Amino acid sequence: MAILELENGKIYTDLQSISKELAPLNIQLDYWAIAENQELAQKLAQASLDDSEKEEVLQSLDKYFELLKQTAGYKERDLIVLHPGISNLDQMLQKFDSIHTHADDEVRYIIEGEGIFGFVRPDGSQVELTVQPQEYINVPAGCEHWFYLTPKRRIKAVRYFIGREGWVPEYTGTEKVKGQRLKVRS
Repeated sequence: MAILELENGKIYTDLQSISKELAPLNIQLDYWAIAENQELAQKLAQASLDDSEKEEVLQSLDKYFELLKQTAGYKERDLIVLHPGISNLDQMLQKFDSIHTHADDEVRYIIEGEGIFGFVRPDGSQVELTVQPQEYINVPAGCEHWFYLTPKRRIKAVRYFIGREGWVPEYTGTEKVKGQRLKVRS
C-alpha cells in the first residue's frame, strides 16, 4: 500500500487520493498484481539474485513489459536488486537522494521491498511517496524528484526504458525541505 505524506504532515494511503495529489505532476501510480507462483515467490524472498535468476523473474512479469512496449514504446527492462549486503550501496543511492530530473520517464514496478520517492510540486511544496510491492510508478521526464530506501534498505524493482541515455540524473539545485523524511517509515 502506497503512502503519501505531504509537507504539512497529512498522510494518504488510498490510491485515489494519492493519484489526485500527484496529478499536477502527471505521475502515474497503479497496482499491478504479481501472480501466485511458488518459484517466483522463492526468488523474491532471496536477498540477491544472479543474472539468470533476474531474467527468470523478468520473464514471469513480462505481460506488463509487453503492455508498455505496445502502449508507450518501451524497449528495454531490467531488474535492480538492492539490499544491505551490497558493499557500495550508500554510494549508489547517494546520487539519487538529491533533487534531480531525467530526460526520460522514470518507470518502476516494485516487486519486493520498498523505497521512497520525493517530489517537488508546482507550488514548490514537497511530498514523499513510499512505494511497496506490486506498485507501478511512472515519474515523467522533467519532474523534480529524489529517491531513497526505507530503513529496511531493500528493494527489487523492474525498470522500464525507452532508451537508457535519457535516464542520467540532472541535478536541479533545488533543496529538500529541512528534515523531509516520512514519519511513518519503519
